[in-house]
Amino acid sequence: QVQLEESGGGLVQAGDSLRLSCTASGRTFSSFTMGWFRRAPGKEREFVATINWSGSVKYYLDSVKGRFTISRDNAKNTVYLQMNSLKSEDTAVYYCARLPAGFGSRWPGDYDFWGQGTQVTVSS
Repeated sequence: QVQLEESGGGLVQAGDSLRLSCTASGRTFSSFTMGWFRRAPGKEREFVATINWSGSVKYYLDSVKGRFTISRDNAKNTVYLQMNSLKSEDTAVYYCARLPAGFGSRWPGDYDFWGQGTQVTVSS
């Protein structure tokens, strides 16, 4: 069983930055692609970013490109989401998740383990 725990959310002003962290239990963290998703009020869960096992390949939602950066530290079993120039439309609960096989999926159903989420609220 894998446990994922997100942290770093909060209430910020538009234009501010936040860094989210997701720490995983288990020894095999470094073998798997990890992803960040978010769910805004009244909307479906949507893909935000994904990073392969080594950190060498990353994909982003178009609306966050140039503002968000996904990274990982396999020695710490942690994946990060650095969010800069935040906008009110970034307000959501942010989740990290593990992709059990392959790379590049933006479909939540392909991910097997999820954290409980951390709230990000951006006031304009």
